Amino acid sequence: MTRRTAKGRGASFNPKNRFESLTIEKAPEGLTEYFEDPEEGRSVLTKFYVDHTRSILAKNDSPDIGFTYSVNPYRGCEHGCIYCYARPTHEYLGFSSGLDFETKIMVKPEAAVLLDEQLSRPSWQPQTVMLSGDTDCYQPIETKLEITRRCLEIFLKHRNPVSIVTKNALIQRDVDILKELASLSLVIVTISITSLNHNLIRRMEPRTSIPAKRLETINVLTKQGIPVAVNACPIIPGLNDVEIPSILEESSRCGARHAGYTIVRLPNSVKDLFVDWLDRELPDRASAILNRIRDVRNGKLTCADFGKRLNGEGQIAATIEQLFQASCKRFRFNESKLTLSSSAFCRKATPQISLF
Repeated sequence: MTRRTAKGRGASFNPKNRFESLTIEKAPEGLTEYFEDPEEGRSVLTKFYVDHTRSILAKNDSPDIGFTYSVNPYRGCEHGCIYCYARPTHEYLGFSSGLDFETKIMVKPEAAVLLDEQLSRPSWQPQTVMLSGDTDCYQPIETKLEITRRCLEIFLKHRNPVSIVTKNALIQRDVDILKELASLSLVIVTISITSLNHNLIRRMEPRTSIPAKRLETINVLTKQGIPVAVNACPIIPGLNDVEIPSILEESSRCGARHAGYTIVRLPNSVKDLFVDWLDRELPDRASAILNRIRDVRNGKLTCADFGKRLNGEGQIAATIEQLFQASCKRFRFNESKLTLSSSAFCRKATPQISLF
């Protein structure tokens, strides 16, 4: 059965949740203006819930990832990228990894306060923190809530380095803080570009910034002296792998000098969502794309093995790696190493600040 996708959404249904449901509180008074979706004509509205977490630094122990701690101001993501590996994390909240992940967003209004407290502790060892690991810190609601911006102010206050990954041009709003961070070697911004095909992006990543705006963002930030990398991510064999040279060429033209890539992986229910999306959006190519993904995933659609899960294995994966490296050499990427400094770290007393 072919499902009809909701307007402005990537997923078309909610796969069964592996975990029991939780009771979610209603939005508190005074925040109601942020909990109504103003966009008319959308069949599935977004709802926002307050996350009362008391710890904002999430620890990562994966040897594949170059950071230990991350900050996620939100849980779930309105961008709606159909392939997103983080979708299953929403199931721990009693939600689904499908439409719920895109339309039921947990927000952390006290994120900056918690971050300030944790960076002030004697036990904190200054090091690079990632914004974000399981969500995009510049998704649409950030326009109103400015939680990410307030977190950046805390990183600047403590002179603690931060690495940012986003697909949203909204990051241009914070160029003033980013310039100050960059002047102290405290920030690296990575812009993810999956494709330069506007039509494909609108279907595959329905609420992200269009490719032209992402390239514009690279240009705006680099002109302000803010180091920017481009991430061709994820590479989906048989769909966008041929775009690697063009993505790097356009990113280089806009000022980026560092680049990386990962190959798509489809854990748990993400597999069902992605297969359904292919059947809806690219039925004539669905089988070929899935076979290519299996070729780099040892016959499966995902891989959790360290050392293999990000870049795959086999001949097709090796060909993608060769194309990426050749393109980097041609467009002069990765000729130097981006490094951040924690030498200016300042453990200041924590003032009592609040987002609202």
